[in-house]
Amino acid sequence: MNYYRIQSGDTLSGIAHKFETDLETLRKLNTDAYLNDLRVGMDIIVPKNQDQYFSIYNIEAGDSLYKIARKYNINPQLLASLNGLDMEDYIYPNQEILIPKSGYSYYITAEGDTLDTVADMFKTTKDNVLKNNPTIYLLKDQVLVTKR
Repeated sequence: MNYYRIQSGDTLSGIAHKFETDLETLRKLNTDAYLNDLRVGMDIIVPKNQDQYFSIYNIEAGDSLYKIARKYNINPQLLASLNGLDMEDYIYPNQEILIPKSGYSYYITAEGDTLDTVADMFKTTKDNVLKNNPTIYLLKDQVLVTKR
């Protein structure tokens, strides 16, 4: 997930179009009350281009973040962070979560990150980071992606 900072003139449908998603997805990621009071400077959660970087997984009875992470050979903490969860959070059957696709590297930004430090972490160029992440705020907990 990414954060998007509301700009002057933004509408919910315009934001959905910009991020190639729909209003229902935005409502799942943010509370309705929050979305009904959009103000310039607010941050809302928006999906990355899910088709390119993620697949959707429906939680089944008996699943845990650890079990799902093991099934898809991914770091459980990354799985939790990508879905806005803590490792201790309850997950329930039929809940949808994002599973990162292979072939990409994922990074959850930390306070103090710069484009240079992120590019160095990915062992790539700033241009490559920008190409794969058209909306970068370098806010804490933003998901950045690059091809391996």
